[in-house]
Amino acid sequence: MSFFGKILEKLGLKKAAAEPAPAPAPKVSTPPPVATPVPAPVPKAPPPPQPIAVVDVVAQLEKLAAANPQKLNWKTSIVDLLKLLDIDSSFAARKELATELGCPGDLMGDSAKMNMWLHKTVLQQIADNGGNIPKELLD
Repeated sequence: MSFFGKILEKLGLKKAAAEPAPAPAPKVSTPPPVATPVPAPVPKAPPPPQPIAVVDVVAQLEKLAAANPQKLNWKTSIVDLLKLLDIDSSFAARKELATELGCPGDLMGDSAKMNMWLHKTVLQQIADNGGNIPKELLD
């Protein structure tokens, strides 16, 4: 699972990886069926797009922050956001996440700039995946 996928999973925006499918039953040799002409299927209209279910991320994060003994501000700090979600917030982990999300190379060398970019990008990606992130945190 991707690093960002872990974030989405913790917030309830993505289901945990499905269990591997069971191995197919061994094939038993049977005589080939007699071919019969099959009429062409009638094309169906594609199903209407399903709206993304909005998850109240703000309420979840505020609840986690209130229950945490540390004073963590997920609204401004990527480190605090990751800590609230109980995800590795080390520099190496943040660098891995930044690389996964396409952080520009010129920001990767400056941890403060990378963290600011990463925080804004993670919040935007959460919003894009159905999380209710306030507009003022995305600007």
